[in-house]
Formats: sequence, structure tokens, C-alpha cells
Amino acid sequence: MERTTLSNTGFHNCIGIFLLTTLSVLTSVLSASNYNCEEPLVASLPPTSFQSSSRSSDKGSPHFAKLNRKDGVGGWSPNGEDHQPWLQLDLRDRLKVTAIATQGRWGSSDWVSHYQLQYSDSGRTWRPYRQEDVIWTFTANTDADTVVQHKLPHSIRTRYLRLLPLEKSPKGGTGLRLEVYGCTYKSDVADFDGRSALLYRFNQKSTSTVKDVISLRFRSHQAEGVLVHGEGQRGDFLTLELQKGRLTLHLNLDNAKLQPSGRTTSVMLGSLLDDHHWHSVQIERFNKHVNFTVDGHTQHFRSMGQEDTLEIDYELSFGGIPLPGKPGTFLHENFHGCIENLNYNGVNVIDMAKRRKPQIYMVGNVTFSCSESSSVAVTFLSSTSSFLALPVDYGTEDLSVRLQFRTWNQDGLLFSVQLSHDPNLINLLVQLSQARLLLALSGEKLHSAQVFSGQNLSDGQWHSIAVEVKGQKLTLTVDNQNPVTMEIRGLSNSVQKSTIYFGGCPVSQPSFVCENPNRGFQGCFRLLFINNHPVSFLQVQQGSLGNFSQISFDVCSIQDRCLPNLCEHGGQCIQSWDQFYCDCSGTGYTGATCHNPIYERSCQAFRKTGSQSGLFTIDLDGSGPLEHTQVNCTVAEDKVWTVVGHDHTGPIDIQGSTPRSPFVLIFNYTISQYHLRSLVTSSEHCQQEVIYRCRKSRLFDTWDGTPLSWWLDRDGVKRTYWGGFLPGVQQCSCSLDGNCRDMNYFCNCDADQDTWANDTGVLSYKDHLPLSEIAIGDTNRTSSQAVLQIGPLRCYGDRFFWNSASFYQESSYLHFPTLQAELSVDISLFFKTSALSGVFLENLGVRDFIRLELSSPSTMNFTFDLGDGAVILTVQSPVALNDRQWHYVRVERNVREASLQVDSLPLELNEAPSQRPYRLQLSSQLFVGGTSSRQRGFVGCLRALTINGVTLDLYERAKTTPGVNSGCPGHCSSDSVCHNGGRCVEERNRYRCDCTQTAFDGPHCRTALAATFESGSSVLFTLQEPFSGILNEEARRTLVGFHDAEVTKSQEEVSFGFLTHHAPALILIAYTLDLHYMAVMLASNGSLQIRYLLSQEKQTEVFSAKSPNLADGRFHWVKISRKGQELLVQIDNTITQQYNLSPSSALSPVRTVILGRIQGGDFTDKELVQAGSRGFIGCLSSVQFNQASPLKEALQNSQSQLVTVIGRLEASSCGTKSSPNTITNTHTLSDDSAKSNRGNGPLNKADQNDLALIGGIVAAVVFITLCALAIIIRYLYRHRRTSGPSGMTGKTHRPSMERSPYRTELDLHKPHHDSKEYYI
Repeated sequence: MERTTLSNTGFHNCIGIFLLTTLSVLTSVLSASNYNCEEPLVASLPPTSFQSSSRSSDKGSPHFAKLNRKDGVGGWSPNGEDHQPWLQLDLRDRLKVTAIATQGRWGSSDWVSHYQLQYSDSGRTWRPYRQEDVIWTFTANTDADTVVQHKLPHSIRTRYLRLLPLEKSPKGGTGLRLEVYGCTYKSDVADFDGRSALLYRFNQKSTSTVKDVISLRFRSHQAEGVLVHGEGQRGDFLTLELQKGRLTLHLNLDNAKLQPSGRTTSVMLGSLLDDHHWHSVQIERFNKHVNFTVDGHTQHFRSMGQEDTLEIDYELSFGGIPLPGKPGTFLHENFHGCIENLNYNGVNVIDMAKRRKPQIYMVGNVTFSCSESSSVAVTFLSSTSSFLALPVDYGTEDLSVRLQFRTWNQDGLLFSVQLSHDPNLINLLVQLSQARLLLALSGEKLHSAQVFSGQNLSDGQWHSIAVEVKGQKLTLTVDNQNPVTMEIRGLSNSVQKSTIYFGGCPVSQPSFVCENPNRGFQGCFRLLFINNHPVSFLQVQQGSLGNFSQISFDVCSIQDRCLPNLCEHGGQCIQSWDQFYCDCSGTGYTGATCHNPIYERSCQAFRKTGSQSGLFTIDLDGSGPLEHTQVNCTVAEDKVWTVVGHDHTGPIDIQGSTPRSPFVLIFNYTISQYHLRSLVTSSEHCQQEVIYRCRKSRLFDTWDGTPLSWWLDRDGVKRTYWGGFLPGVQQCSCSLDGNCRDMNYFCNCDADQDTWANDTGVLSYKDHLPLSEIAIGDTNRTSSQAVLQIGPLRCYGDRFFWNSASFYQESSYLHFPTLQAELSVDISLFFKTSALSGVFLENLGVRDFIRLELSSPSTMNFTFDLGDGAVILTVQSPVALNDRQWHYVRVERNVREASLQVDSLPLELNEAPSQRPYRLQLSSQLFVGGTSSRQRGFVGCLRALTINGVTLDLYERAKTTPGVNSGCPGHCSSDSVCHNGGRCVEERNRYRCDCTQTAFDGPHCRTALAATFESGSSVLFTLQEPFSGILNEEARRTLVGFHDAEVTKSQEEVSFGFLTHHAPALILIAYTLDLHYMAVMLASNGSLQIRYLLSQEKQTEVFSAKSPNLADGRFHWVKISRKGQELLVQIDNTITQQYNLSPSSALSPVRTVILGRIQGGDFTDKELVQAGSRGFIGCLSSVQFNQASPLKEALQNSQSQLVTVIGRLEASSCGTKSSPNTITNTHTLSDDSAKSNRGNGPLNKADQNDLALIGGIVAAVVFITLCALAIIIRYLYRHRRTSGPSGMTGKTHRPSMERSPYRTELDLHKPHHDSKEYYI
């Protein structure tokens, strides 16, 4: 019954969403299909409608700028010294503008190649035209006569247009003719003064609606105010209001009397909506389903509660919430601004109000023309070069400065003024400091004095400040807070003439004239008053008042870069004026947009920690949507098992159940069903044990084979097999093994004996795992009893790491669905080839595209285009990449940056400009191994192609694609495992593991290299030039995402194991030529400390990892990673800890690494010196610093000039037990090569010498063995035929209750052999 209810609810939800979508589409179509809106608007304008910043002559006046006209000098031409020219149009009325066309100046070499648009209703405050939330730059002309037309992706409604040329003709100057296309449109406007409202009263006492549509456009003068409100007596209500410049919709459909706790749904959209510009709003509701749209951005949500209808009593109010019975009194702050084309369920409310319809009641002063704001804003564009210098006379009149500002920057100079220079020099500074307002006085004979006021003033809202100097008293007022005061001693009362510098200081001015101790101001000013006189920005712009630099007039160019929030996985967006950053703390992800996981994807990575088993955190889908989760990792039989438990792990005694009333057990696992599915899909093998002991309890009916017990798989499908990996076979494990106690039955329990029997089995068909439910139905007879125990889900291996395909024709490719890469994408793959070049993958859009290719034997290119020009990242390898060996490539592109990593070569990073498109819009198929043109395709092998955490199944897709084979030829495969980052190298008849760039040794890079250190022992290792000799490392994943390109040159990846009883102790220090360093040590309490000194001007930054006493005589494993400011630390199997270094942290290239005691050195850190003098006493194992292995070098090549060993150093086996079979950054399968490498594993020299002899002996032995086996099998077969039929008749005719899977599904586990080696 419960399932039926849920199903019906889901059905109604689907119907609701469908109807709401249909309603939205119809509304859009009807609003867009009025008529063709492409009338020319400029041709009929009089000369007075044209204005410009300047003109070259009377014949170059702006009114000559009409398209295809040859009057005057053939168009508008600004003055050659005008560095910020603009041409302005007055369309005489508010019109709908849909397109713009431009030409150069007739008969000349003058034109505009790029421009931007601004628009305004008043001609005083301007708004830039944006596309994709970016100020859009239009591409214009390349000659004087060709007409270049742009249809606006979204039309604008405006009276004034301003075109700003950005680039002129390279052959001449700036010249322009233009036409604007559009049409008139119906506009009903109401103006609200903050004390008024419109009430729409219903014909009946109340109205109850299932569907509502509310649409309007508004322009607000303030950040707060109610636009729409309606409520009912039972508690229903709908409210649309501005809150701090954002629009919030509150909706409640439930009866407040029945639900006293309230089920209000609140959704917030938009930002900075108090900018004096028009914004569109639409609310569409059907039952609980709501579309809330602001300026084209739609939020889909479902209201809480049980009810579907909105019941409103008497009236709906617009512009405020009047208090019943008290006209002119309002409950909330009212809306102050204009509303246009207000429609409620098909009713034009403003039109009815204008026609004085009785349903509309007006409260206060509502007018039907939109008043203009008197405030004009200016924008300080640069924190280093913007300033506004204004003269001021003060003295007996005192001095007062008032203004309003808004910004995202926490620091910046608002203004600086010299109060006195005779006899004492006194400067007054007002600046933002850590988002608070700081008022400071400084002078030659004056001790610095300062006061703070306000907080969180960098929130993007308008804030007001007032500074008044009156006599010897200084007063500061911020917003509506209480003023703070300061006394000024030594200030002369004589009349002073001075200059106030707003926003910054000119470079030419000495510091005693204009003082700016930090950075300049980036943001907007308005309502600037000096001595109670308003400052005319128009006079400033025209040059008749003061001086300025890098200021944009008549516009506030503030932009909310955190809306929408482009930080992924719950990262917090933090913004400055021209950029945003993502705080990834606590998310489990890192990078510029929190895209990359900090946790490994499987238990394989944790063999290195020294724990044979334990609870570990993994991220099963990498950068995909699944959050990280905790699982148990266990090492057994040379395999690393991922173990997921459930809530019924103990044995359960079962009695009294029947097939009609079975005993049912439902399993809840420790991770979600999505994590379970991801784990099973990505694993090579999974299994779950079913322990079933029975007495007179059958699994199948003796007569017809009807199942008496069953279980449900992960999809809820009924299953009746009880062992093995072949579904559809109704047998138990004893039947599959041929050892049932009664061979007439397929299960021991089906013998129905009054003694205990066992039908334990292991389920291993992955597509059905794990069990979700089990039912036991035959324990109700006398003496019937069963004991059931279901084991945890256990998985090992990575089925995708060796998923590969071979391409042997340039015209061949594999195709997959379109890449989902609009905001971010990461792609990684392995390749090997002998071809000179080839495209690995390509995906196209209308204008956008993305491509990864080998452009030459040593050059890798990552190219993408967001519609404004291709961006190319290139990595040059010092050695050829077409050497028939496996190479690793990883690319990432997000809204902040793009990166390209090839093997272990330096990361190539490209930061995205703040003002450019950031959406990658693709539409074609994804082509892998080729291109849509079937040219420049890749010839070679690709494997482990992973996109945003999902590995593409190249193997299966290649089976049906001409020119492509499944799998890859060669000896490096899933059976040739090189551990711990060792690189598998193809050779003629075998493979070998190159352990050069690892801290391990041995045929498979599995031997941990460890050494015992005594009190005076130390190893000094000198690093060569960065990245020298570190090519082709196979699987080092690189976490990208730094804020500073310089930081990428210095990054630390450190890992080591250790065992000690002594603390404090210095384990490792890496330092540069200028003695900047990174040190790892144990503090006196045995906790781990990481210390950074990145500048002599800064103090040492100390990070104490949360850990118990590590000097406990047990083996511990530590991994440290620093990328930019972010520091990640993992100790054993603990959760990775995140820390942040100070901004602009960069460690210059490390030249020396020391393990153990420091011999001398000019270090000033006392704790470091103390630990360094003691050194390290104990055992160190597998030390890796970036690509260097100093301990390995000391043990194996102590005569090298790069290594110096001081004191006694003895090889040890302390790391052997923990020496893993996999390194953290490698996705290898379990090492079964000792059992089944089929003769193609790595060979020692002694083996090679006797290869022919051993081969002959083995061949003879195998031949004799096969002959003997053939004779035995023939004998057993004849014996079976003569004695077996009577006991097997029931088995051979038992019908199957399930459909057997396709053969191809079972063949996935079989190895694939391909004899073609065309490029090896």
C-alpha cells in the first residue's frame, strides 16, 4: 500500500512539473511572438538626439553618424586626443531594442573594430550590456563601408543608448555610422514613493488558486522593500520582497492552525537589484511546483507542506503591506521605485489602476510616470591608478565630507586630505581596513591616532559615511551607527587651501601631500558632498573641476561574481572587485573551484599507510557529484578489499515462516545506494557471502522447483540462485561444486532432513550486488529451523584502469554523448603511439569547441574556445612522446583557469580573464581518437579515459566500431602491475617496471627502502634543476587550481613512513638558496608539525596536524601536499586535514633536502633549531619529496655527488610490513602476476641466461601432463555416463525461474588478446 501511495505521489509530481513547464513555454512563446521587432530607430532621429564625448570638427558631429549617410565628413569622428570616446543616442521614448549595425566613416580609413554598449532611462545612470553575466564586447568593422549587424541575444528596453569604441582602425582613427533596430512596446508604469501601495481586491471574500502567474518589471531606489504580498486567514501567504538588494519569494500553502510550526518555503534570487535599472520577475506556480525567474535566471523548487492551493483573503497588495484599519501604516518597509507591466493571473493591475477600476484601491501617492533618481555614480576602476582630486577651502568654515560607497574589497583608501601644513603637518586618512572603516591621523609631530567604525562594509551594499572636522574635534559616522570622535591637537584654525584625494593618490604626488599606506579603492561613489555642497561629476568629467584618472562616470560597474555560485561541491564563494575565490575548507575538494577531490578513489591507495585494515575516506567518483564516504579497507590474499557493512551482520535464527508469510530482512548499508552502485561498477570483482544453515527447511519445493525463499538485488528484482556468478541457475554452491550431500537435489537443504545442513554460498555477479532484501519461507513445520547470516559487500580491483582501445586508422574514432563541460571539466587518459601526431578527443559547438591532441612527437596541445577566440595550452617534452610507451595526460578547464599536465613535466596553467565568457557550450558528439572531419585522427592506444570522474568504456564501444579494436597489444596490461608509481615499460618479449622515480625498489617496485637513523645521522640531498630526469611518470595526479602563477613553480608533494620513540625530532627539511624552507618535525608532545618560512619579512607559519603522539614506537605513514595556499596533510588512515598558508605564498625552487640532524645553518626558528640539533632517532622509510627519493639515493648510490651521508645509516626493514603494493596515485589491480603472468613478467639476468633450457624442460613437462590429464578425463567421463543418469534426472529438467544474461555480459571478465602490434 505504501508503494502505491509513493507511486501516485511521483505520478502527480511528474504531471505538475509537465504542466508547469508547458505553462512556462507557452508564456514565453506568447510574449515573444507579438510581431517582428526590427524597425530602424535612428534614421528618423533629429540632430538633437545625438551627443558625443567629443568631435574632430563640426563636420564630424555625432548627428552625421547615420548608417549609409555621406554627410559631413561621412560619419562621426571624435577628437584625436579623446581617449574614452562615446556616442550617445536619445530614442525619444522607451523602446525595445533588438539589434545594432555599424559602419566606418565614409571615404576614409576610420572605423571601430570593437565596442561596448550602455543603456539608460534617464541619460544619467548607465548600465553596461551583458551576455553570460559578462560585459559584452561586440566585434565591429574591418573597413569603412561594410555593415556589421548584431542581433542582441536578449533585447533591452531603454530610451538612451551609448556606444563606447574600444579599438579603432589600425590604418586610421575612429569613425562611426550606425543604426539601431527595435520597436515600441506597451508600458504601464506605477511609481511608489516608499509610503504607497496598490491593492487589488477580489470580487469574493477569498480566492483559492491551484495555478498562479505573476509577472512584473521593477526599478528600485533602495535595497529593501515589499513588491507583492497576499495572505489568508488560515495562514496561507505569498510575499515577494527585496532584502539587501536580493529578491526573496516566501510561500506557504499550509493551514497554520493545523501546522503551527510553519512550512514556509523561501527562495532568494538576484543580487545588486537596487542599481536604478529595470529587472524582470516572473512567478509561475502549479500546485506545489514553482518557477521563480529573475532577469532570465530560473529557480525551480517545490513548496513544503501538504496543501496544493493558495488561499488569499480579500486582496493582494503591491508596493507594501498596509496595516488593516490604519491607512498609510505599513508592517514592512515599502518598495521605493517603479513597477512596470504588473500582471496577476492575466489581470493588468496598473492599467486597471490608471482607469480607476473599483477593484483597485490606492494607498498613498501612486503616480503613473517613473521618476528619475537624482544620484549619479562613478566607478574607481583600478586599485593602483584610480583617483579623484578635488580642491577644498576650509578653516573657519570647518570641513565636512559625506558620501556613499559600495565595494567587494576589504581594503582601500576612501580619501586622504592634508588638514594642516603650517606649523605642523597633519594628514587625515579614511580607509577600509579588513572591511571596517579606519579613520587615522598622522603627522611630523603627531603620534598616529586612529579609530574604527562599522563592520562588514565590503558586502557590496551601499554604505554612507560622514566625516566632520570642527575646531579640534573630529567626528566619524558610518551608516546609522553612533558617531565616533577624536581630538586633534595642533590644528590651526586659519583658512587652509588643500586638495582631497578620493580613491587613491597620483603617482606624482609625494606621500606628505597624499598618503595611501595600502591599496587604492575599487568600487562606486555617489552622493558626494564637500562642506555640504554636492560635487558635480559632470563638471569633473568635462575637466572644469578637479582632476581624475581611471574613473568611469555615470555608471556603477559593480558585479556579483558569486551569483551564481561557481564553486563546486559546496565550496564558499568569496569575491573581490574583479575576481572571485573558492574556500574549499571542509568540502573534501580542492582547486580553484573546489573541483578536484583530496581523497583517493579506492582502497588500493591506502596500502601504503601501514594499516592492514581500517576505516578510510574515499571519493568513489573523483570530481563527480558523489560526496566522499568512509569504508573499511582490508588487505587479504595480496588483494585490497573494500568492505561495506550493513545493519544485520550477525546470525539470525528463523522459525515460523511460510512462502505466503515469509521472514523478510531488509538491509541498510553504511554508504548510500549511489555509492554502492559506483563501487560495484568500478570494481573488478565484488562478492557477498550468504551463510545459510537449515534443518527441515527447503530453499526450493521438492516437486516443481518453486522457490520457497528468495532475495532481491540492488534494483529490487527477485533472485533465486544462491551461489556463484551465473544468475538464472537455481542452484546452491554445493551443486556447482558437485558435493551436495544428496546428488538428487541442487541444495543441501532441499534434502529436507532432520539434521543441520549448510548451503553457504558466495554471490559474485556484480550487476545484482549488493542484496537489498531476503525472504525465508519454509520454517513453519515441526522441527523446522534456519540460521541466516549475510556478509558485507566486498570488492577489489579497478575494472576501468586497463579499459582500452586500439586505433589503427586515422579516419576511425569512437563517439560518445556530448561532453558536459559548460562550467568545468577534467579529462585524464593514458596513451602510447608511434605516430607523429593525432587528436585524442574533440567536441564541437556552434562556436565553442574543446580539443586535446598530440601536435608533434614532443608537443601536447589543449585547445578550447568559448566563442571569443581559441585558448591554447602547450607542453613541450624534452623527449619524444611517440616512443611506444604509456604516457599520462590530464587537462582541466573551469571558470577560473585551465591546466595541462603531461607525465611529470611542469604544469601549464592559464588563468581566465575576469571579463570574458565562461560557459563552454558544446552540441556535437564527443569524438575520441579522431575528429568530425575524419582527419588528423589518432593511431595508437588509449586507456583509462576519465571525464569528470566517469571512465568511458572504450573496450565495449570499440567492439562495434570499424578501424578500432578492443584492448591494446603489448605486455603492459592488468597482469603487469608496477606498484607505487613505478612505470611499466614495454620491451620486445616482456615488460619491466621502472622504479627510478619512486622511493621503492624490486621487480614490481614493491620493496620499501628504509634506514635506521642514530643521534647524529643525517642525509643531505642536493636537487638537480627542477623536473630534470623526471619524465614519463605514469600516474601522478596533479591537483590544480592556484591563484598565483608564480606559486605553481613551487609545490610540494611529500610522503614518508617512520617509526620512533623520540620527540622532539626533525624528520625532513627542504630549503632554498635564500634559506626559505619547509620543515616536517615532531613536537615535544609527539604531534606532527609542518613549518614554512616563505619570506624573511614574515614569521614562520606553523601548522600542527591533529594527531595523537606519533613517537609511540609504531609505524606511521604521512602524506603532505601543498598547492598554492592550500596545504593537505594525511596521517595513516585519518581524514585529510586542510590548512591555508598566507596569501601570495610561494617557495622558490628547493635546492637541498635534509633527513635527520641539521649540521649548522643560519635558521632563526628556535623550535626548529632545537629539533634539528637532536635530529631523528628511529627508522625512516620510502621518503619522497616531489620526484626526488633522497633516502633511496643514500642507500643505493651513496657515492653520488648529489647525496651526503653523515653518521651511521643502516638499511632496515621497518617499512616492509607496510610497504604497499600500490602507491597513492596509481590505479592498479591486485598483483597476481606471480600466479598468472603467463611468462611475460619481468625477468632477472640469471633467468635470461637459462631461458632456452628452461623453456624446453617446461614444454616437455606440460606435454606429458596434458596427455595424462586426457586419459584421466576420458576414464571419468565413461564412468560418469554409466552410473550417473539415474541420480541426475531431476537436475537436468528443472526449469529456470530467471532469464539468463546475455553472453556478452559474461564475456566482460575474459581477457582479450589482440595480435596486431602495428605501432609497437
